[in-house]
Amino acid sequence: MSDKKRLPTDPDMLGSMQAIKRAANRARQIAEATNTPCYVQKDGKVIDIARKQASLK
Repeated sequence: MSDKKRLPTDPDMLGSMQAIKRAANRARQIAEATNTPCYVQKDGKVIDIARKQASLK
């Protein structure tokens, strides 16, 4: 099984994925600006990406 992520072949679904990514990015930006957590699941663990990104600045 390949680890590569597959893009949807349906053009409507591709547009949806782009919109979801834009929304996620904006949520992270708002969380950083307001000093609130933004939790996601990565590699089976729940992490706060707002804190992670803020600490890199």
